[in-house]
Amino acid sequence: QVQLEDSGGGLVQAGGSLRLSCAQSGQTFSTYTMGWFRQAPGKEREFVAAVRWMGGNTYVANYADAVKGRFTISRENTKVYLQMNSLKPEDTAVYYCAAKRPSVVVITGYDYWGQGTQVTVSS
Repeated sequence: QVQLEDSGGGLVQAGGSLRLSCAQSGQTFSTYTMGWFRQAPGKEREFVAAVRWMGGNTYVANYADAVKGRFTISRENTKVYLQMNSLKPEDTAVYYCAAKRPSVVVITGYDYWGQGTQVTVSS
């Protein structure tokens, strides 16, 4: 069983930065795909970014078009981070960390979820 705890959300002005963290506990594997999703009020949850294992010590990151060039996903030991720069009001949402067994599909099919952390970007 994998437990995820995400944190780091807050209130920031447009153009600012935040770094979200996701801590894994329980039975965890470095080969798991780790992702970040978000859900804005009245909208469906959407994929933001993921990092998946490619073999050995190689990982590859994938991003939604809306965040490319502004957000960076990274992982270190049992933590996964989402560095968010140049934030916009439309980035306002609850952000969720997620994990799944190794797969080439990174935007769906996650087995484990964090509780979510609120990010609010003011204009």
